[in-house]
Amino acid sequence: MKFFVTCLILVLLPVSGFAESVGEKGLVIATEADRRSAGFGDYTANMEMVLRNKHGQESRRKMRLRTLEVKGDGDKSLTIFDTPRDVKGTAFLTFSHKVGDDDQWLFLPALKRVKRISSRNKSGSFMGSEFAYEDIASQEIEKYTYKYLRDEMYLDMDCFVLERYPVDVKNSGYTRMVSWLDKSEYRPFKVEYYDRKGSHLKTLIFSDYHLYIETYWQSHSMLMTNHQNGKVT
Repeated sequence: MKFFVTCLILVLLPVSGFAESVGEKGLVIATEADRRSAGFGDYTANMEMVLRNKHGQESRRKMRLRTLEVKGDGDKSLTIFDTPRDVKGTAFLTFSHKVGDDDQWLFLPALKRVKRISSRNKSGSFMGSEFAYEDIASQEIEKYTYKYLRDEMYLDMDCFVLERYPVDVKNSGYTRMVSWLDKSEYRPFKVEYYDRKGSHLKTLIFSDYHLYIETYWQSHSMLMTNHQNGKVT
């Protein structure tokens, strides 16, 4: 994936200059985070998705993820569901792009057909989870504009707090996202999502980071909480 002005400076600079400076700093932070995650080539992962409703009832799904890095463009990924029986064989293919709409297809084995995901539906739920289709695609930095908000401690880590705004605001389910990235490794630890009305919709928490080939940090746990319907993935 892909992400102070002191009070004295705020007094001295015009409003336009301040806005430009926090925007530029936000882009610099996002670009550095993207640089540190680039160059992996490809990776595979075996995952379990746990869906929990507001009453605490759970259902579990096991799946395989295959991701290919594409030079000069967004990543390609394929997710295949293995269990339970009602979703076994379902496959989700994404060709992400730095500019323009991503290409996404969902294969439904029960119907024996492929459904293309329209850009107008990218805010829709992915397989009944609290992740949207746009959350599943690689987060290319060109798809957002940025704003640096502040430095803040989070879980005893010194973090940048960064706000980003979708370029495709017409089709996105979000007006803005606020992210906490640690200053040492530029890893995201928390992301807050705000819906089209500007209300806090979801929070994504990353934890249990592991380091691969002494270069790439990967979270082994992602917890998405929907504050409006009480569901968790």
